[in-house]
Amino acid sequence: FTYGLQSSVCEKIMELLGQDKIDHHQRQVAILSQDSFYRVLTPEQKVKALKGQFNFDHPDAFDNELVMITLKQILQGKTVQIPVYDFVQHSRKDEFITVYPADVVLFEGILMFYSQEIRDLFQMKLFVDTDADTRLSRRVLRDISERGRDLEQVLSQYITFVKPAFEEFCLPTKKYADVIIPRGADNLVAINLIVQHIQDILNGGLTKRHNGCSNGHAPPRQRRTSESSSRPH
Repeated sequence: FTYGLQSSVCEKIMELLGQDKIDHHQRQVAILSQDSFYRVLTPEQKVKALKGQFNFDHPDAFDNELVMITLKQILQGKTVQIPVYDFVQHSRKDEFITVYPADVVLFEGILMFYSQEIRDLFQMKLFVDTDADTRLSRRVLRDISERGRDLEQVLSQYITFVKPAFEEFCLPTKKYADVIIPRGADNLVAINLIVQHIQDILNGGLTKRHNGCSNGHAPPRQRRTSESSSRPH
């Protein structure tokens, strides 16, 4: 089962399910991030990126073909290799993260619902709705502490790229959501409802796997997915 959502909400869901303390090989719930699927930049684009002049919040910044291939492999119950992106050097690293088959896959990213082809692969779409001040403060803290940028560059990018891209590309996809979660990870009522829904899926999946194995056949693991977020990256 695939869900689309905000990273802080993903982390809270994993925590409440107890999946964050389980080895990756044994997890019934897996997380993927759209941030892992940034395109490989041309030399000219990389120069712009290093100057803070490349728009990473535009739909074309993502390798949607690779997203499609990865999601289809996940839906087929395959183990997949997820690229690792270096946000300081603006390039893909030579390493990969292995995501093993799981019953539920949470896929977080602000533009996961922009492409209809990708959108249609999700069984449930969640839009995490947070206010502009919260989005800005989170971005400032993340980009300075995790991505080595200074405050002036972060604010400049926000005004030039992030806010306009959010209003043009992200916010309109809210209409595709099956569920809208106001206040993000602070909305424990909504998150607990999603957690209960996932637990119901896992319990059903466990029963099916148990019955299948007792008959000598292990059925394919179910997938359901999707969440988008109003949190700019």
